[in-house]
Order: sequence, then structure tokens, then C-alpha cells
Amino acid sequence: MIRLLSAELFRLELRARMPFRYGIATMTEVPQLLARLTFEIDGKKHHGLAADLLPPKWFTKDPARGLAQEIDEMLRVIRAAVRHARGLRAVTAFDFWRELYGAQRAWAAGENLPPLLANFGTSFVERALIHAICRARGASLAAAVQDDLLGVQPGAVHPELSATAAAAWVPARLPDTVFARHTVGLSDPITAGDLAPDERVDDGLPQTLDECIRRYGLRHFKLKIDGRPERDLDRLTRIAAVLRAECGAEFAFSLDGNESFRDVPSFADYFCRLRAAPALAQFWAGLLYIEQPWHRSVALSPAIGDLARAWPDRPPIIIDESDAEIGSLKAALGLGYAGTSHKNCKGFFKSLLNVALLAEHGDEGRCPAILSGEDLANVGPISLAQDLAAQAVLGVTSVERNGHHYFAGLAQFPAAWQRHALAHHPDLYVPAAPGGWPRLDIRAGEISVRTINAAPFGVPGELDLSGLALLPG
Repeated sequence: MIRLLSAELFRLELRARMPFRYGIATMTEVPQLLARLTFEIDGKKHHGLAADLLPPKWFTKDPARGLAQEIDEMLRVIRAAVRHARGLRAVTAFDFWRELYGAQRAWAAGENLPPLLANFGTSFVERALIHAICRARGASLAAAVQDDLLGVQPGAVHPELSATAAAAWVPARLPDTVFARHTVGLSDPITAGDLAPDERVDDGLPQTLDECIRRYGLRHFKLKIDGRPERDLDRLTRIAAVLRAECGAEFAFSLDGNESFRDVPSFADYFCRLRAAPALAQFWAGLLYIEQPWHRSVALSPAIGDLARAWPDRPPIIIDESDAEIGSLKAALGLGYAGTSHKNCKGFFKSLLNVALLAEHGDEGRCPAILSGEDLANVGPISLAQDLAAQAVLGVTSVERNGHHYFAGLAQFPAAWQRHALAHHPDLYVPAAPGGWPRLDIRAGEISVRTINAAPFGVPGELDLSGLALLPG
């Protein structure tokens, strides 16, 4: 039997080393929330950890609302999920999650809160519980799924999956490395000419796109667009020139539309204009997929299905922000989308089920079927580690990484955490300088996940949380 005994929430204030512009927001500073939840599991106490940034203007993209108001709302949904979890009793982690998902969903509907935001709270409890189960059993995340330690019952959520087991969806051999798909934000400098002298960051890390490629050997990229064809065409042309110069033909990329289009047909016109540009003729061979170009208000509307039928040679397009509920992917596939993304903030169990839905979709010959790995500026020894652990188990081998680019490694985290990261994940982190703070170790464009795969949900040992700011309630 599983029940939640206690919960502690800690807050760290982080500052970006350079502005990160995504959609309607530009991140320069942001809090990270860390949750330590203590569960009773089969009569014994075990704690689990979860962490994430609280990024304004992603869960609810409302330009009229203040940043502090959105952060407070994110804290509110996380506290609500903890409150709902306190009253639950379940035999398995999966059953606990299902009950929590239902309770949080009902509460959010009464509070007029969108599902994507509400499930952010659910995911915090879910991740901490999975970590606690893995710690209690001395198991990695892959072992927890393969050995049915989490009690996943696909048919309880999607009846058509009743005949399958979650263990069948985990790769027989986890990848040792994943591609770091490097984010190029809307305001990121492409070459040194884009940087004013006072914008240069003096921390030893690369800043411009060409510098990052040379330092890390990057080959996979995520390019932000904002829906203005003249601006995007000019910027993509400049980016394409850098990729050709630095990578030759050996590169791949995704485009992130950041919900820029509220009119469904206009995106097709926009993309066809980009694709017809002579300067980008060779560029499109490297396109992996396009992520959520349409605003969530229209992204799952019947008009998308109409467009898909009228546009048979469209590129693969996936949802991201619109993947807010457990039925979202089914709706998207029915409209002609190619798949969805995984982010831990949207929930691991939901993505595990999505893997099976996509496999079924592909088996029926309706390819491609894509589960991508996208980032929400994961940074730190908990958030990044758990994200990489989940991506490997879900079979995702090209994962957007941007936390290392917009934040200076673990420089802002407690010294004890820095030592912990270097000791437990020497393949993932290296000192930025002798005796200095740890930074992500990207080599030949890839990140090692060997120690991540072996640890309980990516996070081994104990983290010293003393001295952190404990939030009331």
C-alpha cells in the first residue's frame, strides 16, 4: 500500500547567463522548485525528489498577466496536487497516479485552470513517487518498468492497449548516449557579429551558435520561429549558412512554432513560402519535424484535419503545449499529427502510454509516429537527471537541451550538490575549470546517460537540502 506522509517544497532563485526568448516570453531569472515527498510504501518510509523551473508564459500564454502572478499560480497547482495526494491510498504507483490525476483534474475544472497547468502539479507528485519506488526497490527507472514495480496497466487508461504490457515499450538496450538537440532561441546570437560588447558573457562557456557547435560538436538543433516570414526567413538563412559551414551536411533540426499561428491555413502558406526559398533549398533535408505551430486554442480543432487532408506533402508536425491530457495524443493523431513530445512536467506515465499509442499508430501504416524529447530549461542534479532517465526509457535519442546554454552549469546550486553531481555522474558533468562548478559534458554532440540509466530515476544517493528556502504550507 502507498500513501503520502509528508511533503516539503524548497525554492531556489536562478538567473540566466543570457536571455532566453521563447514565444511571448524572455527568461532572465526564474525560480526552481524542489519537492521532497515522503511516502509509506509497504509499511516503510521512503522519500522521493522532483524539481523543475517555474517558467512563466508556457503553461498559460497570456500576455496580459504578470510574471509573479503566473509563478504563484504554478505553486498553487503544485500545492493542490500535494493536498489531493495526502488523501489517497493505492496498491501501485500507477494506481496512485490515476487517482491523483482524476482528483486534480476535477479540482482544476472547478477553478477554471487549464489541464496543462493542473497536470504540472500532478507530475511533481508522480515524479517524486516514482523516485521513491525506485529507491525503495533499489531499481533504475528501466528496471521499475520492465519488472512491473510501478504497476502500469495500459488498458485502465486506453482500453485498446489491454493486451500489451509496459515492459514491451522499453528499449531492450537503453542508449548509452543521446544527441543534445541544441536550442537556438529567438534572440540567441548566431555569430559574434550579433553580440554587442556589453552582451558578452565572461564565464568560459560558448555563447553564439557557431561557438557552441565548435565547443560541443553539435549536430542536432532546435530552431525557434515566431511566425513572421520575413524575419524567420532571414534568420533561418543565416542559421543554415552556419550549420553548413560548421557541420557540412551532417546535421538535423526541428522547428518550434511556439503556438505562433491562430489561423490554421496561414501556417501552410507560411511554411510553403519558407520551403520555396532558394537559399534554403538544401536545408530542409535535415528537418526532423515541426513542433506546435498552432496556438492551443485551434491546435486540436477540426480545421487541422481539413488542412491535413488538403496538404498531403506536409512535413511531420507534432503537438507540445496541446498535449495537456491523457487523451490529447489520440485526438492529435486523428487529425493528422505525427506525434507529440515528452517533458517530465507533462508526466512520465502519460508519455509511457503515448509510446504504445504511437507504436499502434505506426503498426497500422500511418507513419511517421514521433515521440520527441523537448526541454523546459532543465537544469540541476534532479530535474536534468530525471528528464534524461525518462527520455532513455521512452526510447528518445535526440533530446532538446537548453538548460546548460542559458544557465552556467551548476554554478548557482549548493556546493554539496555540485560535489554530488561530479561524484555520481562523472560522465554527465565535468568541472568548468579545475576545482570549479560542474558543467554538462557534451562531446561530439552527445551526452552520456550511462550513470543516469543505472541510478534510481536518475538520482542516486542523498542530496543535502539543509540551508534551502523551505516554503510554508
